Amino acid sequence: MTIIRLKFFVGAFVGTRGVGLGGLVGRPGLGPPICPPVWAVLRRGRRAALEWLRPWGGFGRGEAATPYRPSAWSPTRLLSRLFCLLCLAFSSHVSLAAAKPNIVFILADDLGYMDIGANNPQTFYETPRLNRFAAQAMRFTAGYAACPVCSPTRASIMTGKYPPRTGITDFIGGTRPGKLLPAPNQSHLALDEVTLAEALRASGYTTFFAGKWHLGDGEYSPNAQGFGPGLLGNGQFYYPRSDVPPPDPRDDPKTTDRIANEAVRFIEAHKDQPFFAYLPLLAVHIPIGAKPELIDKYQRKQAPPDAWGCEGSSKLRIVQNHADYAAMIEQMDTAIGRVLDALERNGLTERTIVVFTSDNGGLATAEGHPTSNLPLRAGKGWLYEGGIREPWIIRAPGITQPASVCATPVVSTDFYPTLLELVGLPLMPQQHVDGVSLLPLLMGATLERGPLYWHYPHYGNQGGAPGGAVRDGDWKLIEWYEDGRCELFNLRDDLGEKTDRAADNPAKLKELRDKLDTWRKSVQAVMPTPNPAANGKPGPQGKVGRQPIQSNNLES
Repeated sequence: MTIIRLKFFVGAFVGTRGVGLGGLVGRPGLGPPICPPVWAVLRRGRRAALEWLRPWGGFGRGEAATPYRPSAWSPTRLLSRLFCLLCLAFSSHVSLAAAKPNIVFILADDLGYMDIGANNPQTFYETPRLNRFAAQAMRFTAGYAACPVCSPTRASIMTGKYPPRTGITDFIGGTRPGKLLPAPNQSHLALDEVTLAEALRASGYTTFFAGKWHLGDGEYSPNAQGFGPGLLGNGQFYYPRSDVPPPDPRDDPKTTDRIANEAVRFIEAHKDQPFFAYLPLLAVHIPIGAKPELIDKYQRKQAPPDAWGCEGSSKLRIVQNHADYAAMIEQMDTAIGRVLDALERNGLTERTIVVFTSDNGGLATAEGHPTSNLPLRAGKGWLYEGGIREPWIIRAPGITQPASVCATPVVSTDFYPTLLELVGLPLMPQQHVDGVSLLPLLMGATLERGPLYWHYPHYGNQGGAPGGAVRDGDWKLIEWYEDGRCELFNLRDDLGEKTDRAADNPAKLKELRDKLDTWRKSVQAVMPTPNPAANGKPGPQGKVGRQPIQSNNLES
């Protein structure tokens, strides 16, 4: 990418002190800003660089930046100013297209963290293209969805807000009473939200959508939220108008190939202008479907026998061996590869940011139990790690290092500010109020992200019950709303959440419970209420959180 290469060139030439990215962006811990005007010109315009030229001015990025102020007449200072002037002259000739990287955002549906080879080399499923993509990008090992079910996470990506702020705390259309009556759930994403697509479109980006929306129909469709116009579909699924017939549904039951086909055509038609292509796939959500030849392939592949455990009163799959599900994953993986190949074929790889993640964990405790998330506990619909920890991969050319890995906990609200900053647009903190830009992490530095929170005041179709959770460092607390009971886990020592540490850590329990309660008040989270018709009985799933997987719970 032209802009990023220039940044590195100037950094190498000027950086006599604080060599590296810190010398260019003025971020604490990465060195003093030797030549900040370069980054200012390329990311924030000529006015920012001119401001820096004032003799009394330092430079920093935001309130946390640390100004570096050598003598006004030092060789370093003079050299920096000289290069600032050169960059000012050059900035008039930098094309807008080069200054605005493209974005391709691929969102899988119900794909578990352990469902791809990059995270789980022993997986039964085959994901060669995602594995290759991860080897070119940064892979997050503690990347989370904002909710264990789909619509709230999708809203968090589009808005940069936690689900309680948007009022979408369950999948749209979902309502299921138990001992408690679930909190109200909005039927659409409000139009007064400035979606990520709208923010990018307002800055000159062409936007693309094909796949699963599930954030409202009619006047609340993606046509009204920064995509389209002219998308055709219903409350969940929308596609561009096209004169090309879609693939035969028998070979493409999840429209995976259709989405990839439309995305490739869009990329080829818009390769000379900045674009944001959002591909929310239907795969790997039930009903399971894939090309017959792929299903046949996995039916013939050697697989471990079925084995089962339990989570609460729900049956839990603990091995990966589902042939049809494996076929659906491979078809998805191949389609993603075709989109990445289109970027390469059109010379766009080096100036396109690519994101891949999932909306919630893999389906392991109900509705066919097609996958296993072990060693992560439970799955979709649950606040345990199997329900909220996701595949999270970002490739930002010139920023991320190939095959890099980040263990810092991050969440789907962070995509919005991260992408704005990566493409050089001003942040919108009043919109993405719960998101934090991950640019320091992408550059290999550290970031104090702060606690992550969840609020799921519903009974899930997969066995989960109303609850909330907070992760702060290595510690995670889950509070179950039916009876107020809490569980406390140290994820560094107990990734599978098998040992409840609440009894022997009362101080940590109180600390995290207080943080969770304070956060709920700050986002005006709506709680479930007693159900007069329940007569004190637990929800339809029975008691949860009392039966982690043990060897004596297994059956095969």
